[in-house]
Amino acid sequence: MIVSSIASFGRYWIFMSQVFRVPDKIKETLKRLIFEMNKLGVDSIPLVIIISLFIGAVITIQMTINIVSPLIPSYSTGLATREILLLEFSSTMMCLILAGKVGSNIASEIGTMRVTEQIDALDIMGINSANFVVLPKIIGFVLFVPVLCILSMFMGLIGGWIIAEFTTMISVEDYVFGIQSFFNEWYVWYGIIKTLVFAYIITSVSAYYGYYVKGGALEVGQASTKAVVSSSILILLFDVILTKLLLQ
Repeated sequence: MIVSSIASFGRYWIFMSQVFRVPDKIKETLKRLIFEMNKLGVDSIPLVIIISLFIGAVITIQMTINIVSPLIPSYSTGLATREILLLEFSSTMMCLILAGKVGSNIASEIGTMRVTEQIDALDIMGINSANFVVLPKIIGFVLFVPVLCILSMFMGLIGGWIIAEFTTMISVEDYVFGIQSFFNEWYVWYGIIKTLVFAYIITSVSAYYGYYVKGGALEVGQASTKAVVSSSILILLFDVILTKLLLQ
């Protein structure tokens, strides 16, 4: 088990050394970069909007129900909702969800290319297949993920506002005052920095598992599952590390 893990760790970095090389065809790489940004990033926008709206609403409801002490000001609900969204949900939890969508997509796509010998064909033609196939995916998603993070923060706050507007649990004035109170700009940058790291983990780990698939359709499915599980574990691990480093 330990030997296998060490071997996989070493092979991963060898794989990354092949990925991060100067592309053979810059124009073709740029075209694929735009395509991957649209496929991995833009296509994830509806999922981010829907989940963030509901999570923001649920957080607001739960905060309103649990903050019942007369010693706690009513605007604390908005403040707590904002902090939860900025510090954890819109970065860590959202990337865990995207690991399932984006990670499985990348692993299955590259795995299918491997078992159908498309990657072997690229190697035979003298093309760096790892660079050609994987680099646009990593760069494209890393560049676009801050947009998803900010969108998630905004839509989460909108979800809380909907609860304030259409229920009697909290007034809109108290909610808006809460999300404006004691605002720390660094929390937004903190969330963006984390999503950049998590986006790299999702794309690189998923590409690694897909690239080294051996077998057929069954193994492609197994590689996709391993990619999602490994990415999720690494995201949680680096969440702890980055929180310690960035919020001291």
